[in-house]
Parts: sequence; C-alpha cells; structure tokens
Amino acid sequence: MKKIISVLLLSVTIFTVAFSSPALAANTANGAAVFKANCAQCHVGGKNLVNAAKSLKKEALEKYDMYSAEALVSQITNGKGAMPAFGNKLKADQIEDVAAYVLEQADKDWKK
Repeated sequence: MKKIISVLLLSVTIFTVAFSSPALAANTANGAAVFKANCAQCHVGGKNLVNAAKSLKKEALEKYDMYSAEALVSQITNGKGAMPAFGNKLKADQIEDVAAYVLEQADKDWKK
C-alpha cells in the first residue's frame, strides 16, 4: 500500500512540474513597467511601428509562432530583423516578465 501511495505522489509531482507554466512565476506588473521603458516606442498598444503585420496582437503572434513565453523570451533576448536584442540590457527575469505581460495583453487584445 505504501508503494502505491508513493508511486501516486511521485506521479502527481512529476506531472505538476512537467506541465506547469513558467509564465505563472512571472511578474506582469514589472513586465508592464519594463515594456513601457524599453518596448513601447515601437510597440505602443501592441502595434509594431516598424512592420505593422508583425504586431503583438494574439492573431499575429500565433501566425508567426510567437504565442508562447519561450518564443517571446528568445526574440526579446536575441532580437530579430529590425528588433534589437535586449539580452545584454535586461535581466532574464525582466525579459520573462515582459513576455508574460505581452501574452497577457495579447489575450486582452491590448485593452485595459
């Protein structure tokens, strides 16, 4: 009986860790502040002033395979095309916070 309970507890723990979202630990309030200071110049209101088709709206993020914290963290860190890399300017937790904020806003269609 103890072995069964141990196996069940281990399974639940593994399942919880494997499928938990890293964005849950992110601070979207901090992400909003970092976004405002570093990103809003080009992405005010979720738009993209350099390339309008590649906005931060949910539909565009999905279309360009950017609708995930991992994809956004990678792009924010490394940059791409006209977007500069912020990996040397921002800390990893700030970048994760911005990614979580962008996803949160995309889900709300960038409406407060």
